[in-house]
Amino acid sequence: MARVAVLLTCYNHFKYLPAALEGVRRQTFRDFEIVAIDDGSKDDTREWLRQQPDVHCILNETNLGTYATLNVGLTSTSSEFVAVLNDDDLWEPEKLERQVVLLDGNPKVGLVHTGGTFIDGEGIRTEGNPLGFAFPTFETGDILLGLVYENKIIASAALARRSCFDQLGGFNDGYFGSGDWEMWFRIAEAHDVGFVDAPLTHYRVHGANASHKLERIWRDDEKLRMWIADRLTKLTPGRFPEADVQKAQAFNLAALGTVKTLNGNPSGGRGCYAASAKLDPTRWKTYARYLATFLPASSFRKML
Repeated sequence: MARVAVLLTCYNHFKYLPAALEGVRRQTFRDFEIVAIDDGSKDDTREWLRQQPDVHCILNETNLGTYATLNVGLTSTSSEFVAVLNDDDLWEPEKLERQVVLLDGNPKVGLVHTGGTFIDGEGIRTEGNPLGFAFPTFETGDILLGLVYENKIIASAALARRSCFDQLGGFNDGYFGSGDWEMWFRIAEAHDVGFVDAPLTHYRVHGANASHKLERIWRDDEKLRMWIADRLTKLTPGRFPEADVQKAQAFNLAALGTVKTLNGNPSGGRGCYAASAKLDPTRWKTYARYLATFLPASSFRKML
């Protein structure tokens, strides 16, 4: 049995798939297996995958979605570590090696991710923040409160212990695009998270990215923010300074207010903003956005 299972998730990105697979084949760490799970592609993906002798192919009969597809992959392997690679992203050759070294040397770490870059459809590095945020980074350690503020782990940059999924369960397939964020949060509740500070993962930004489907993402975000609000009330006392927890709760409530408003519930948004302001009266954006909930929806979106 290989130490690392690479879950290569595929869906209608045949243009990019050969490069993604080549990045796996070029890894300096060699003890891995490649499990490609196709989620109902209509292009040439399935036919091409069947021709790859070093790839174990799983072909979903119907389109299940990202997280159900990852769970199919998880059930197909019992490797010690699990990596995720979306079929349009790329890895540098040392990625797995450096992550495995960190995991082997740090038994408290349940997941390791890497730095990286954004690239365009032609594989050229994109300057700036094409998705509105910089490529995520963290210091190794207890990052749980940091994950309240944003998802700082790109799925294709992650390598996790299989034991984390055995302990905590798989991905929540009720999400469209935020299921990896929820999974990383659950892992961070129970384990430290490691970070390799090197540009070893390249996230491809193109017109077909799921992250461009904003309305579905907003619905996901509302569900996730409500879930995080509940989890923050259950933190072990003393794990973090109370002031830090309160600031995180205030931020999460403000973010929940925003997505409630974006999802057509401005009164619900105002309630969340008001609760956020009580916890952290210094957040001026909370007051501004509270007032903005009285504006037309198009005006509210423009001020974000």
